[in-house]
Amino acid sequence: MKQPLIQARDLHKHYPIKAGFLKADQSLHALAGASFDLYPGQTLAIVGESGCGKSTLARILTLIEAPTIGQLTIDDIDAGTNINSATKKRLRQTVQMVFQDPFGSLNPRQTIGAILQEPLLINTDLNAAQRQQQVLQMMARVGLREEHYYRYPHMFSGGQRQRIAIARALVLNPKVVILDEPVSALDVSIQAQVLNLLMELQQELDLAYVFISHDLSVVQHIADQVLVMYLGKPVEHGPSNAVFAEPQHPYTQALLSATPHANTDQKQQRIKLTGELPSPLDPPTGCTFHPRCQHAMPACKTDTPDMKERHNEISTSCLMY
Repeated sequence: MKQPLIQARDLHKHYPIKAGFLKADQSLHALAGASFDLYPGQTLAIVGESGCGKSTLARILTLIEAPTIGQLTIDDIDAGTNINSATKKRLRQTVQMVFQDPFGSLNPRQTIGAILQEPLLINTDLNAAQRQQQVLQMMARVGLREEHYYRYPHMFSGGQRQRIAIARALVLNPKVVILDEPVSALDVSIQAQVLNLLMELQQELDLAYVFISHDLSVVQHIADQVLVMYLGKPVEHGPSNAVFAEPQHPYTQALLSATPHANTDQKQQRIKLTGELPSPLDPPTGCTFHPRCQHAMPACKTDTPDMKERHNEISTSCLMY
């Protein structure tokens, strides 16, 4: 049986906030208790509203930041709170990232060849000819032609630039790729092409993906597992088909009710979330979702629900169960 490439257990990330004159310092809990396993060839989608902790989790998984509390193992190596710089450098070849904006993530002053060679220049001992050969092979894999090697980013469309960004992430032969909203800046027709490319590359190279998105129709197309987050906390986690068929948490139900369906015969009642997303500096007591939940009970204001498996391999943190 395959071993998980990433094992995350109760990951937390706190940011100290310096207060002004006569005010006490505060701590912003951007991430509070994320746990999951990610296997080769599998896609874990992390979904939720802005400010739910998706990008914070991505920064921890790509070793840009260390968790404040919790255990993180990447490729059987401890990558948690006490990771040293040598281990971090080694693991950065294992985990690579594709950013949301293909326009802003590429250096406009470098040719595509130079952009794609840079990771190899920093992390390997390959000579110039070997680096060029490896880059050209990766360009062909993502659907770019050899003549593109000497061109600059402004000469490409959004979809082509995202292909370049994917090639840059894969040129070091990573095992895990973090995809932070990789298609949200693209036209719908181009989104499908890039998603299909990602799925082909995953099958070919046995890659594990962490796919961060707010677009549930895209998530349904690509994900094997779904982790739903609200205000830094996981509220639902399970197989994608089970979560989309029978969402257990009221927040997941509300998100899915707002997702358009191609099947117009399938009638679905829209669940409207009332109120604003609370501040992570001052989260509600008990269940953090209770001020906006249509099923809230008095106990939800005081009791914090645990994340437990409830139904059909779906784990949920909700007092209704």
